[in-house]
Amino acid sequence: MPAKNIGKTLKELRLKSGLTQKQAYEHIGVAQSTFSSWEVGKAEPPNDVFMKLCDLYNVKNILQTFGYDGYNEDGSLQLNMEEVDIIEKYRLIKKYSPDGKIVVDTVLDREYAIAEKLREQKEQLEKVQRMDMEVAEEIVPFRIISYHQKLASAGNGQVVFDDGVTNRIEIPDIPKYKHVSYAIGVNGKSMEPLYHDGDILLIEPTCQVEIGEIGIFIVDGEAFVKKLGNGELISLNKGHKNITLTEYSNCMGRVVDRLKND
Repeated sequence: MPAKNIGKTLKELRLKSGLTQKQAYEHIGVAQSTFSSWEVGKAEPPNDVFMKLCDLYNVKNILQTFGYDGYNEDGSLQLNMEEVDIIEKYRLIKKYSPDGKIVVDTVLDREYAIAEKLREQKEQLEKVQRMDMEVAEEIVPFRIISYHQKLASAGNGQVVFDDGVTNRIEIPDIPKYKHVSYAIGVNGKSMEPLYHDGDILLIEPTCQVEIGEIGIFIVDGEAFVKKLGNGELISLNKGHKNITLTEYSNCMGRVVDRLKND
């Protein structure tokens, strides 16, 4: 049976079509009392009459209009009125027109085979399209930045790196890395467990970071990668001391992210 109330839906369709009860029951040739019993849900119209009403009300999709999903709650097949009508026609042909049944079976088998191939083609096309979409999602543009293996010292307010260790690396060209201009290597264990020796840090040049952020700082001519605290630079590894900031200390950049050095 339909998921929706047949009578209520039929009444809504009639009103939407601008027809009175009289116009409807006279059109299909039934008594007013019989027609009314359908709309109030006391009875349901026979299949052939139901199909006539659907035609009268210009119902394009019986399955959707009357709430069929094709299956019962237990998962068994549930036929809609259109499918029931087809079965009843087939039974009539089978009973009174054996030759007609042969024709119907031949056409049905042929069209079924065609539909199977079309379904396979559609599924294959959808699979290829999904694969193309997955590949497209995995393709991320890259850009090249300088990579310095470690900080060495600082002079004249500028970060200075070890000579001869500058390389070029690729990083994803994504919004998060928009302001990253170079990378440095982690040396030592003072920032463990967050950063480990050999990790590559992506740096955004800036003269100011917020307390709690990790950046590059110059203190007394030396460059450090530390977490900014209140008046000091914090080593995450408790086995390493913090660095006290002075009036001559400067921030030279913010650590945006890290890349594992695989």
